[in-house]
Amino acid sequence: MDTHSIEQLETKIAFLERANAELSDVVFRQHRDIESLREQLSALTSRMQAYEEDVSPRKPEDERPPHY
Repeated sequence: MDTHSIEQLETKIAFLERANAELSDVVFRQHRDIESLREQLSALTSRMQAYEEDVSPRKPEDERPPHY
């Protein structure tokens, strides 16, 4: 192999290492965001379940007519 070929390979390796590091950072941020969203979803689900348990179902005869 000549010097030029070795330099090209080294350049490609450096580029791929940088791209790999950037992709790793993106995956880490996405993982963190997904975990945050899961926590928010869990909290909202709990709130909705608590709300549904507290609210008694309404019957049609308990509703006020729209003209009142």
